Amino acid sequence: AWSFPSHRDEPGTTGVSDTGAGPPLRYPLLTGEEMGALLDGLRQARSRVLMRRTTEEIAQLLGRVAARLLSEGDPLRRKALDLLPVTSGLSPPMAEAVLDGMARDWTHRRLQVLLRSELDDPRVLDGFRAGAGGRAVRALGYPLTVHIGSGSVPGVSVTSLVRGLLVKSAVVLKPGRGDVALPLLFRQALEEEDPEVAAAVAVLYWPSGGDTSLGGREQMDGLLEAGDLVIAYGGDQVVREIRDRTPPTAKFLPFHHRVSFGVVGIDALGGERVDGLVADAARAVALFDQRGCVSPHVIYVEEGGEISPSDFARLLAGAMARVEEDLPVGELQPHEASAAQQLKGTVELEAASGTGVEVHGGTEARWAVISDPDPTFKASCLSRVVWVKPMSDPARLADHLQPVTHHLQTAAVEGMGSRTDAVSEGLVALGVTRITTFKSMPWPPPWWHHDGVEPLRSMIRWVDREEG
Repeated sequence: AWSFPSHRDEPGTTGVSDTGAGPPLRYPLLTGEEMGALLDGLRQARSRVLMRRTTEEIAQLLGRVAARLLSEGDPLRRKALDLLPVTSGLSPPMAEAVLDGMARDWTHRRLQVLLRSELDDPRVLDGFRAGAGGRAVRALGYPLTVHIGSGSVPGVSVTSLVRGLLVKSAVVLKPGRGDVALPLLFRQALEEEDPEVAAAVAVLYWPSGGDTSLGGREQMDGLLEAGDLVIAYGGDQVVREIRDRTPPTAKFLPFHHRVSFGVVGIDALGGERVDGLVADAARAVALFDQRGCVSPHVIYVEEGGEISPSDFARLLAGAMARVEEDLPVGELQPHEASAAQQLKGTVELEAASGTGVEVHGGTEARWAVISDPDPTFKASCLSRVVWVKPMSDPARLADHLQPVTHHLQTAAVEGMGSRTDAVSEGLVALGVTRITTFKSMPWPPPWWHHDGVEPLRSMIRWVDREEG
């Protein structure tokens, strides 16, 4: 589970991580000297190669790799589709859907749009360009960017890697276990397409949170101490620990735990529109097996429409069953299966006691839709378990979402008609950073303001050259 520049020797010592979920992974145990040599080599490749390539040339290279991942019959795509299910736990159909959705955002055309959306003239990454006030400006990526992935959704780590290369940073990536395959394959494909650029990229995995005597802590400290920019994905505690261990001289960019939800107004609760809406909502829940920050935990349904919240839950359950046929859920980790069964059992007892709770799917299916008259936000245990809750007044969403305001990210808002602007402003005040539809919910475009920040601009420094 590593991919280093081709001139590097194999690590002298390796370990094996075998959790019982997926294949055992052999990972490198680098000494301080080996880690130092690796990181020095990445920095040198950045100076020697990346700084002499244009941003457009790098975007074209990244796009060629993406095109291979999307091309039927390409050995790279075949290998990805072989490895993704066993390393991520996703079913083969889901793994293919995730690969297609992720790789589409790494294509040359979409990377060009990303660059232009954040930088009026992307050539500012290649040299000084005219700026406001009679000055010249230059944008520079940090010399060495350390990317720490979470492993929840395959492909997220590659997206971070791609952003780093676009701004001409040397990249060292430590993916999470569930996202090992794509970063390794992507880097190996870079090596095949352009070994000079690939010399500025290294991918290395080791198990996190395990026995520190295995060298994981020492390796992490070596990365963090060397990084000029550290990007961390993960839960609050993990991000906090990485932040605390990052030197004050390095910039720290966190992407911590987020939750998302949906809002359905009465304008969408009648006619043929409902069928399409519940199909889109079911797919938004099911994609990534609900592991993504963009995956909805709760769907609020406005009361007073042709279809009641409880009726909406029944329609959503039918759509969830149909999605299961096309995109079956993958193998759950033991703790995931236990949490899902425990929640389903608890709410089924509530339903039997006359609380107004209704459970669809439940213990008889590998998904569940829970209709709950209590509008207070409840986080899902994931594993395709979604709450449907009534909304009497959109202005009261703040009351219902109060427990999770610090973790809100995406809201799918449909059927609000002329009230859309007012509802959106209310969500903005709560901390929501993306408002979209259920259909687009799982796939934010590469130029989205990720958790409220511009992903490329957050990875660069600006230099002003004042004239006169």
